[in-house]
Amino acid sequence: MPHQQTQLRRAVASSYLGSLIEYYDFLLYATASAVVFSKVFFSDLDPALATVASFGTFATGYLARPLGGILFGHFGDKLGRKRMLVLTMTMMGLSSFLIGLLPGSEQIGAAAPVGLILLRVLQGISVGGEWGGAVLMSAEHATSRRGLWASFTNAGAPSGMVVSTVAMTTTAALTGEAAFLEWGWRIPFLLSIVLLAIGLFVRSQVEETPAFLAAKSVVPRRRIPLVEVLRNQPRILALSVGVGLAAFVVQATLTTFILAYGVRVGHTRQEVLNVLTVSSACAVFGIIGWSAVSDRVGRRPVVVAGAVATAIYAFALFPLVESGSTALLVVALVIGQGVLHPMMYGPLAALYTELFDTETRYTGASLGYQLAGLGAGIAPVLFAEIQRASGGPATTAIACTIAAFCLLCVGCVLALQETNRRSLVRVGV
Repeated sequence: MPHQQTQLRRAVASSYLGSLIEYYDFLLYATASAVVFSKVFFSDLDPALATVASFGTFATGYLARPLGGILFGHFGDKLGRKRMLVLTMTMMGLSSFLIGLLPGSEQIGAAAPVGLILLRVLQGISVGGEWGGAVLMSAEHATSRRGLWASFTNAGAPSGMVVSTVAMTTTAALTGEAAFLEWGWRIPFLLSIVLLAIGLFVRSQVEETPAFLAAKSVVPRRRIPLVEVLRNQPRILALSVGVGLAAFVVQATLTTFILAYGVRVGHTRQEVLNVLTVSSACAVFGIIGWSAVSDRVGRRPVVVAGAVATAIYAFALFPLVESGSTALLVVALVIGQGVLHPMMYGPLAALYTELFDTETRYTGASLGYQLAGLGAGIAPVLFAEIQRASGGPATTAIACTIAAFCLLCVGCVLALQETNRRSLVRVGV
């Protein structure tokens, strides 16, 4: 038992730190796409179109995530969770480091955005493989309170946002506006190599999960995990995508899109970044707290309540941001990112884990989650295009879109059975 508890603590620490590092890199790009990349890599385009193009490269990372889920999920189900997690972390760290070295369009022309997109795709593939393995490492090591322990992986996302925002903010303050746009933005990307070394050391201390080893000892290796998921659990996979879409649309709205929109309506970039740092820190506690609640009352009630509340809140979000008041901006983002979004997002770590059979769990959970994650990549591009086409803020149309995704989430959650009491050592037929 002491050894088991030690491994659980290491697994949770590894998953949290790995997720923080992955999302530091991934969301660092999100921040840069909102404030830097349109000027560095798309300087020859109209400013409005450059913003859409910059968000478009941001979206490519999300489009690549399902591929990462399939690729690493396949080998994670066959060879084990731990091996894949070392590869995903290494891939992400090196990709981000290379973005920090990539010349801009003024230096190498069209090759700059092409190189940026390729590195963003590698980021997406690595995040696509990281999440499923990290969640499984915590959940499959846990003997109770899976929602709580698995949620530390999801808590790594806003933690990564805090660290990436602080890194960008500090660098901008130290270098000044002109130097920041010219070369200072590269520093946070280059620091990824330091985080990579720390993360790999922590991850090396964790053993393979008991659930995987147990399933491996009694079940012959499946032919292709993806085929098994599509053949045996297609309905579960489809519903899992529907459940997660709203959480990702809201996540992108409250971070990437609000950053650009807040500056557009009069807030300073630094002001919005500071508020995002505060709301992201609140989100860490919100995710862990609501996930712990889901261990007691179930995943479904927490996610449904969060989706309904967020659908209503979407119509209040933009007026609060447009008010020009810093205090109301804090209220808007802390409620949205620190309270409501965690209700939808926090329990997903355990929920996705519990939906799939042990021998195909890495593939099924990763694919469902990453397909849902397309919502975060598409939302900023869709919203920016809505505004460009309308010639105005179009916030009512955007709020209606967010609400529609939330209602889809409610329908899909209600179509699923409660999972919080299921055994994770579960073999399919």
